[in-house]
Amino acid sequence: MNKIFLDIETIPAHENNHELLRGIHLKYTERNSKVEKDFEKYLAQTSFDGGFGQIACISYAINDGSVKILSGNETEILKKFWGIVKDMNLFIGFNIMEFDLRFIYQRSIVLKVKPTRDLNFARYRNDPIYDIMHEWKKWNMTASISLDTLAKILGLPTSKDGGIEGKDVAQAFKDGRIKEICTYCERDVELTRKIYKRMVFEE
Repeated sequence: MNKIFLDIETIPAHENNHELLRGIHLKYTERNSKVEKDFEKYLAQTSFDGGFGQIACISYAINDGSVKILSGNETEILKKFWGIVKDMNLFIGFNIMEFDLRFIYQRSIVLKVKPTRDLNFARYRNDPIYDIMHEWKKWNMTASISLDTLAKILGLPTSKDGGIEGKDVAQAFKDGRIKEICTYCERDVELTRKIYKRMVFEE
């Protein structure tokens, strides 16, 4: 069975979409008091929105192979990603059902990059997507845990020590620190693989 471990890092909407987002933001704030009023903060939140946010990089490892990185032009990242995963049987990551894979699919639609796989996102199962977060919680939708906390529970070195963290990615990208972002993403994939092996008793 071909297994792929993956993680992505995302950044806010490209400046070409800022004016469009200003209009959307204005309408949302008029109708919903819970929407972030400050536009810059609202803009920062688009890094979690596959409609407007962007993929800075995708890090992945196949089976026990070395961790590799896809970065650069977002459209090319997606084309390469779908080429790599076309023969994969199991997609493994932390919160990949709710975020990483959803974001990848949405960006693929926006950028007109046809996926090579149509994955089943049905809940309460671990094939073809093994979401470590949900498997640890056993699909308790009211529970919450972070990758960092889970690593500490299992006595594994956290990927969050040293360098940047998720909250720093947008600023690091602005500063041109792409290599640091990629390194952080790679560390998450290494940790994900270690946690997966513990959870399925492979080591």
